[in-house]
Amino acid sequence: MQKKTLKGATEDKLIERIPIASKEAVDFLSLIEIKEIQPCLFEESLVTISETGETIGTFDISVKWACYSLDDWQEEDCFLVHANSKGTIDGVPCKTSLTGYVTKKLEILEQHTQESVRFRDHPVETRTQVVKQHGQLCVTKTVVERDEEIHVDTFSYRCAQLQGLISESANFLVLRVMARRQSLPRDAIFLSFDSDQHICTSTYNTLGFQKQQVKKEEVNVFVIERTVHSVEVPPLNWQFCFLPDGHLSRRVQIGSPATMVILKMPILIDKDEPDPRPIFEKVLLDWEEDPELYSKFLDRKEELQASHATYVRRHPELSALLADFLQLLLLRKPDDVVTFAAEFFAPFSAQQPPCRSFQSSDRPSPFRSHV
Repeated sequence: MQKKTLKGATEDKLIERIPIASKEAVDFLSLIEIKEIQPCLFEESLVTISETGETIGTFDISVKWACYSLDDWQEEDCFLVHANSKGTIDGVPCKTSLTGYVTKKLEILEQHTQESVRFRDHPVETRTQVVKQHGQLCVTKTVVERDEEIHVDTFSYRCAQLQGLISESANFLVLRVMARRQSLPRDAIFLSFDSDQHICTSTYNTLGFQKQQVKKEEVNVFVIERTVHSVEVPPLNWQFCFLPDGHLSRRVQIGSPATMVILKMPILIDKDEPDPRPIFEKVLLDWEEDPELYSKFLDRKEELQASHATYVRRHPELSALLADFLQLLLLRKPDDVVTFAAEFFAPFSAQQPPCRSFQSSDRPSPFRSHV
């Protein structure tokens, strides 16, 4: 990245000193499998409610499979996360949108965030881009006022130092996995982005189960608290309430006058529970005592006998050949019947040259194995 020549711009710099995630956090992320993430790919919508109970906005989340192009020829399967929030606070229209690509290991590939506040004569928009390239995570933050870029910051981090990082895009998936498990890792310290896109630490804690009223139905929800520990500003806290399948039912940012809730119960996603493995007991089979099996045996026996009899009738030479062999066998009475039979039938073979039969009936048989 190059230095920007705008007012307030800063030169691109590589940030070396960043916090380190705990081993528990790194292990937790590495053990999340695709089969756990798959049920977390769905869309959901909430509404934003003011302190007076008035609906002032909406909040939508979508997570699905996508294909990310690493370069002109190589592509990678990943997760595409969309999140949009829009509403009005104290009469001021506000809008936030997030689009992010996350690997199957929940690592960030690319993320775009756009926050806009439209004052009457002074609209302000903040655009943030995070892209992974050449072993670094490059961040570009742009502030736009009245459609004019007035400030640009660019900086980057080494990816090797970002183990345990949960981006805002990956955060939606991690929360859903935790909610479906209904358990969180203990003493885990993750890495996150703060509001200025600087790397800081974050933690997740469970607040247990609570009751929530959804229209006329009261449901149990699992509550997770996320805290982002920024270096320069006070910690930011969110509380997320989840239904058993990972659907978000309530979202609150501590200190904010607005609350996001669902208006009606969604169709819950059934958890895939493997069927118990069937156990087949060993049963002794006495086919002669089983009428059905014995009947099948007799039918098969008659079928084979009829087939054999038909074959013999169609080949009368077979009876004459066997009669000659048995007559000669009883006359000679050789000790080695196998060799005698081989020499008797050898002239009938089309693969061996003809020879004089019975010239050495007592020699070792080539049809028997010898040690």
